[in-house]
Order: sequence, then structure tokens, then C-alpha cells
Amino acid sequence: MSALAGRPFFKMNGLGNEIILLDLRGTDLSVQPQEARAIHRAPGLAYDQLMVLHDPRSPGTEAFVRILNNDGSESGACGNGTRCVAWLIMRGDPRDVIFVETVRGRLECRREGPLSFTVDMGEPLLNARDIPLRDSVADTRRIAIDFDLPALSRPAVVNMGNPHAIFFVDNVDGHELERNGPRLEHHPMFPQRANISLAQILNRQSIRLRVWERGVGLTQACGSAACATLVAAARLGLADRKATVTLPGGDLFIDWRESDGHVLMTGPVELEFEDRLSADFFEHMA
Repeated sequence: MSALAGRPFFKMNGLGNEIILLDLRGTDLSVQPQEARAIHRAPGLAYDQLMVLHDPRSPGTEAFVRILNNDGSESGACGNGTRCVAWLIMRGDPRDVIFVETVRGRLECRREGPLSFTVDMGEPLLNARDIPLRDSVADTRRIAIDFDLPALSRPAVVNMGNPHAIFFVDNVDGHELERNGPRLEHHPMFPQRANISLAQILNRQSIRLRVWERGVGLTQACGSAACATLVAAARLGLADRKATVTLPGGDLFIDWRESDGHVLMTGPVELEFEDRLSADFFEHMA
């Protein structure tokens, strides 16, 4: 039996980005990939990201947050999930600002309203080595990849804790993202795979976005992809440094702050229900 059986969890979402929060602070428990997959398969618990809170590693932070995709792989960032973490920590707490830590580093979370939060996602990584790319590329604003569709062969690339490839297109509903997303996610140019985004510039303060998320698939929203897209669009002169990014699940406001280069993401969260993990979930782990 998994040691996670009986642990309380929160089922939440950020703009339809399905999130489960599992607070393991005060324990020495951790989640194994097969346990993450088993939770995802449990009735009613299908998620995009599992946010696991552990005891803080750094002074001044409330938790170290480990992020797991529904295939059991680890993610370096999840903006929508981090807003959910902020809600959990600030629930019943008078503070309006707290800090959490991920492999991405220390993240500031600020309460904007009862169910609205801003997360400082840090600085984007823009060098080919940091994204990372297979090949050395001097200009990551646009790169060339070998792909059989011309419209999907010149992405912008940005790392926002995860590698992102952004394709600026005339219509995000074209190009069969459900078919081409997994092909591009596993393209040899991306040795750690990549989140694949189709972005449509509406005006300098408004962008439409659809995302195929590595380790997840098509998703209603992806906060780090919205951040990466705004950075890519601003670098290409297609948008201002502040814009609303509209995903199938709703709107995120993204601000690539000029003073320090950090990217701020603001959006809502929703609590769906809370319960405890059943031992039955882990009977046939794989």
C-alpha cells in the first residue's frame, strides 16, 4: 500500500488547468512517478499537474513545491498551480505576500483578491544552452527546425522553468495541435522535450493561445506558456511588455517587468473539492 493513502488533497484549477495539491509538509513522504500516475487515473482526479508541498529549504519561504505532470515526469514550473499553492498557504492567513520555492527558484506570490493571485515567475532564459536546444543558435527569437509544415517550422523559444516553443500563426484553431503537438514536443531540437504553443496576435495588448503541454497534452491553460509567449512576442516587436493572454480556459494578465526582467502572471483559482487519497487508488500502480 502507498504511504500516501489517507493523505488529504485539494482538487483545484486555474483557468481550467487541472491541479491537485498534496501538502506533505511535516512528513518525510514523497510522491513516486507511479503514484502520480495512479492518482491521475483515479475516478474524478484526472489532473494536469500535481503540486506537492514539502518543508521549506530556504529561509523566508513557506514550502518547497515539487511539480509532477500526469505522466509522472517532473516539471520546472507551473504558474496556474503556483497560484493554487498560494491560495492554500494564504487561506486564513492575513498576509498578502508569501514566498515558495521550486527548482526554478524562489517565487513571490501576492494576493490580489479572494481567488486571484499574482506570481513572479522570474526571468526568462533566452540562450540556446539554457532552453535547452540541441544546436547552438545565436538568435532564439526565431529558430529553424526540420518539420513538414512551413507554418510550424520557425518557432520562438523561451525557457520559463520549462522549454517552450511558440509558433505565431494567423489562427490558433488551425494546424491540428492535437496531432502536431506531440510530434513537436519530441522534436530532436528539444532534448528535454518542449511545451508547444500556437499564438495569435490580436493587438499589442492581446494574444490568443493554445498549448500542447509536455507530459500532459492539450490543456485549457498553461501559465508558463502564457509568460513565454508574451516574452517571445515582445522580443519580436509583436506585442507590448504587458498584455492579456487568452487561453481556452480564460485570461491571464502577463507583465514582463522592465525594471528587473521578471515576468509576472496574474489570474484566478478555483477550489473544486477536497478529500483524502484512497488506498484503492494505488492497487495497480504502473
